[in-house]
Amino acid sequence: MLESVTSAALASALDALSLRQRTIANNIANVNTPNYQAKRVSFEDQLAASVRSSDGTVKASISPSDEPTRTDGNNVNLDTETLSNIDTVLRYQFASRAAAGEFTSLRTALRTN
Repeated sequence: MLESVTSAALASALDALSLRQRTIANNIANVNTPNYQAKRVSFEDQLAASVRSSDGTVKASISPSDEPTRTDGNNVNLDTETLSNIDTVLRYQFASRAAAGEFTSLRTALRTN
């Protein structure tokens, strides 16, 4: 009832970023596992389309990484994973603050009426 497109989109983004964080951690944990193929989580394009259609909800998808494979069959690149981790943490912090702002606005609106 009180869920707006913005709050739905923020919740979807937080869920997807959390999945991305777990996937990155799994990739890093398998950096030396022969034949392990790194995974990537994508959701941004679907989320943008969902917001344009006034829904705001999206399910993230996991796909194999297209990083080059080493001789042992593993394609985890620690530099790529580290940068992706930093980017994901910053995006999660931003989305968390935005969600907190949504709740603060809602709480303020409920108190004034």
